[in-house]
Amino acid sequence: MTGGGRAGAPRDAASDVHALIRDLLPVLAPSAWLDAATSEMVLTIGHSQARASTATVLERCADQPRTRWPSLVDEWVREVGDRAFRAVGEMELFGDVRELLRLRIVPKLAPRDREGLVVVPAGDHFDAVVVIDHPRYGGPLTRDRAGLLGLRRLGYVMTNTHDRELADVEVRDQPLLPGRDVRVVTKPGSRYVSALLSEVHQFLPSPNEHGALVGVPSHNTLLIYPIATRAVADVLPVFADVVAEMHAAADDPCAPGVYWSHGERRLTPVLPTPGGPANSEFTDLLQTLPEE
Repeated sequence: MTGGGRAGAPRDAASDVHALIRDLLPVLAPSAWLDAATSEMVLTIGHSQARASTATVLERCADQPRTRWPSLVDEWVREVGDRAFRAVGEMELFGDVRELLRLRIVPKLAPRDREGLVVVPAGDHFDAVVVIDHPRYGGPLTRDRAGLLGLRRLGYVMTNTHDRELADVEVRDQPLLPGRDVRVVTKPGSRYVSALLSEVHQFLPSPNEHGALVGVPSHNTLLIYPIATRAVADVLPVFADVVAEMHAAADDPCAPGVYWSHGERRLTPVLPTPGGPANSEFTDLLQTLPEE
């Protein structure tokens, strides 16, 4: 568990708060101890251990007079203890929770929605959210939950997602206009096909110089149209309508717009406003494409 906000309390204040924690632990949490090297409270519960940074309680105390510190520390120790017991209960329920972690790509979250979650930017228009994949106890992984469960380096989450959720996606070509097929990448019921937004190149013919139109109307489906000629200008409005309609009808909708996948895995909105003119960079591309 980590604390955010300002740099924290002065060193002498931190020492005083840590001293209060040490005084209270024998009463409130006899099996816990303060790790001075990492500024973490360590709670031993059965055969498991949970750790909580003291940054949060230091920040709370920094805003209050010293006479309030004992009650703030008492409240924080009890709060952390409750969360730790729940977290250890989850570990026993889940087994190795690392096996259940997945990466879910979602449209860029508002700052208030991403606060406290384990989330990283996935380009300019999407975020990658780490989730626990469990039908009853799952959901987005919070930073607090990650800290208490001892989940620190999470580089394996994308591998989990690819190997366990995306190895069996269906790839097919489907008519969009006469003589124009759209490539559909789908897995009915999946919540993770949208994670392939960063892997669009693997579904394109080789060589592919100009990229593709991409839509991700729901989390279980990608639509891809490789760009090769100026005919893409005729395809674009129909492609956009299909994406919007699928998004409106989806049980698990992702994004209603159309993107141009190009360059170093860049995604550029093709139609910044619905029904409006195409992105100027995309319009410039059309002028360089060969005729049919």
